[in-house]
Amino acid sequence: MANKIKNKEEKIEDAKSQSKHLKYAFFPGCVSRGACKELYASTTLICKHLGIELVELKRASCCGAGVINERTPILGDALNARNFAMAEELQLPVMTHCSTCQGVMSKSNKKLKENPEFLAQINEKIANEKIEPQESAYKSITSEKTNGTGNARHQGINHADDQLSDKSLQGHEGFRYKGTAVVKHLLWILAADYGLENLQKKVVKPLTGLKVAPFYGCYLLRPEETLGFESADNPTSLDKLIRALGAEPVDYEGKTKCCGFPITMMNRNASLKMAGKQTLDAKDNGADCMVTPCPLCHLNLDSMQPDTERIIEKRLGMPILHLPQLIGLALGFSPEELKMQTHIVSTESVLAKIVDKQ
Repeated sequence: MANKIKNKEEKIEDAKSQSKHLKYAFFPGCVSRGACKELYASTTLICKHLGIELVELKRASCCGAGVINERTPILGDALNARNFAMAEELQLPVMTHCSTCQGVMSKSNKKLKENPEFLAQINEKIANEKIEPQESAYKSITSEKTNGTGNARHQGINHADDQLSDKSLQGHEGFRYKGTAVVKHLLWILAADYGLENLQKKVVKPLTGLKVAPFYGCYLLRPEETLGFESADNPTSLDKLIRALGAEPVDYEGKTKCCGFPITMMNRNASLKMAGKQTLDAKDNGADCMVTPCPLCHLNLDSMQPDTERIIEKRLGMPILHLPQLIGLALGFSPEELKMQTHIVSTESVLAKIVDKQ
């Protein structure tokens, strides 16, 4: 009798978790709208499939990572405060699918929330922008076909202009950040908000036999006191997600190291040697591919891999997948839908192994 009651309670809790509506202000960042468009495509595809509603912040600016924050930190904080204010108007948490954006935005948000005087100073800088109403770009049919339709609204993405207050739509002077924004990476949302057990139930093509090396990188983990989602020295979220998809996570020392991208402009050789070291470490530990939650890591590990091989004088041939691409494969989407053909390092060996196992 006790077991029946327990099972009934578990079913009720499961139904509650399944019915929970998840909605976020989507901050795609620069790279997924430029050099890594396959990340944008695969993110929107899996989120729609999982019932995660995204409202894209089309007027959002760069988070300021790199040159802006190094040369003019206060400008970087102002850019982020402006983006946070947009999410506040929507009364939604911010979702990013870039670890670098997550790290930079979290650091800026912490400064703004902990220092009211600094927040007031920043608000003065973002209050002078004249906001004019504009037609949603998603109201027209686009030429790009995704999942059998050319209408971007069918991709599960709304436009922030459609959701803002009447005041916003009528045009107003600037933004004001109140300090209430919450920023969450896609990985964190799937692990904590959506739940890996629920994700596992959506898997229709388990990635059985595929050995995947998780590459957490820097910005999603450090500084731990600012990000605070999991241990910077012993993270587990990406490993657990890989298992939920039916694949085997590969443990290796380089998974929490830097890919080298931050120093690319200053010392290209050193940058690529770092990328080569982490990739070779994954390969030596038996990985069939690597998966990263950061498009900048993807650029250094995938796009620059041919140059890396020349510098370290070793053959790598390591496919590098974006996090939503790996998830998409397990959810049953085709490589074409996930735009895996756009990678520099071929993903055919990964796809062949999945097909062979199935």
